[in-house]
Amino acid sequence: MRLRVKVKEHFGKKFDEEIRFFRGMMQGPKTVGSIVPTSSITAKRMASVIDMHSGLPVLELGPGTGAITKAILGRGVKPDNLVAIEYSTDFHQHLLRTYPGVHFINGDAFDLQTTLGAFADQTFDCVISCIPLLNFPMAMRVALLESLLDRLPAGRPVVQISYGAISPIAANPDRYHIQHFDFVMRNIPPAQLWIYRRG
Repeated sequence: MRLRVKVKEHFGKKFDEEIRFFRGMMQGPKTVGSIVPTSSITAKRMASVIDMHSGLPVLELGPGTGAITKAILGRGVKPDNLVAIEYSTDFHQHLLRTYPGVHFINGDAFDLQTTLGAFADQTFDCVISCIPLLNFPMAMRVALLESLLDRLPAGRPVVQISYGAISPIAANPDRYHIQHFDFVMRNIPPAQLWIYRRG
């Protein structure tokens, strides 16, 4: 009986998350990058870039319903060592309730200096991003990446999920390096993971 209740709660929670995600996609299709939330396999792969010994906070962009937030915390990052920017107010309110202690910011990642507020001058260990970059002009994508890399120690990564065949950010070897990190088939749709870094 107890197992049946737990199973019912699990599927009820999952259904609620997917309805919330679908509603967010309908309200702001340009700000949601996929038709379903990121898979746990993809989320864990993205969170694997975190250096747990750096002592620096992690910056997450576009947490949505929290699939990657969950993987970051599951990796061992303490909630108060995670800063996450979410554009959707609905998703933001859901995240605040679901992951207490995380520094969730409701704002625009393309205006980091303003949006980060008290964290504007913070150095982060890495950036884990689910922003749907393909929905934005290339100049905005490059400017965002440069701003993110300015906030990381040399060599530390910005990991970006994308659903296109090539890097969503144009190559610029004098400014940053691009690495194809993984192709995750067990994601809907299959996901490409890219890493950007300096030094």
